[in-house]
Amino acid sequence: MSKEAWEKFYNENPPPSGLHNIEEQMKNFCNYHASKGNCVVLVTSGGTTVPLEHNTVRFVDNFSAGTRGAASAEYFLKSGCAVIFMHRTKSLEPFVRHVSVSDLLDSLQPYESSDNSWKLEVQGSICNKLIQLTKAYKGILAKNMLLKIQFTTLSSYMHLLFLAAQAMKTLGKDAIFYLAAAVSDFYIPEQEMATHKISSDEPINLTLQLVPKVLQPLVRYWVPKAFVVSFKLETDDSILVQKAKRALSRYGHKLVIGNELNSRKEKVIFVTEEGERPIVISKEDIERGSEIEEFIIKELLDDYKKFKNCS
Repeated sequence: MSKEAWEKFYNENPPPSGLHNIEEQMKNFCNYHASKGNCVVLVTSGGTTVPLEHNTVRFVDNFSAGTRGAASAEYFLKSGCAVIFMHRTKSLEPFVRHVSVSDLLDSLQPYESSDNSWKLEVQGSICNKLIQLTKAYKGILAKNMLLKIQFTTLSSYMHLLFLAAQAMKTLGKDAIFYLAAAVSDFYIPEQEMATHKISSDEPINLTLQLVPKVLQPLVRYWVPKAFVVSFKLETDDSILVQKAKRALSRYGHKLVIGNELNSRKEKVIFVTEEGERPIVISKEDIERGSEIEEFIIKELLDDYKKFKNCS
């Protein structure tokens, strides 16, 4: 991919509003942890949308609830890493993911206190879970270990990724990029997009352009010292390792985690320059509450320590 391709994308697609404030938040977060000698992980999570109109009514979306990213962020935090969690708006988040809104509402009981004010009481088995989750979450926030950034569109994701790279560049080898977001492969350029809602009176033909692969500039120019991890999702298991190896060779990063759509909760494959190795958990382990992300992060951090210790 030519340098002009991704530069053209950034020049032609507008950044999200409030970008300066987000940039300052990320810089301050990274500077704080750089002063402490902490590792900072950027976890991207959830899918991106591609609008079909400037005044967006319709869009093309990528399949992702953000499960892997949210769970992985938790395990990075439990391992002592600071995390910038860059996620799709309304996708799953660390800690919050364990309790649904409906379960929370079902557990709340309003009552009128002696001073005639209304209060809420948490009832049922969810109470202990909420106490443990709240203690863990508040403890993370008190130590300034988690920064959450939201995106929705492909354009906002791309601009935020660039800003995160600029903020994390000074961390050198203390930076990990864990790119678990489901990023669109195709988009409609700004100048080709309809201004208003597309009429439904007749069929439409859409021509989508390829999204420039920013892994190359990320690894080569933006954060050349960082430990960069990408994901490869396929529906055909027979081509998964081959495509992961191709990505590793093309972009020159440290690790590709391959997963097949229907088995991704039980098995992934680590693909590195040294070869490939599976990470597998059984369905019985899953039923007992284990998550494959715990094993992914443990294995990944072992690889990262070896990388960091190399001259």
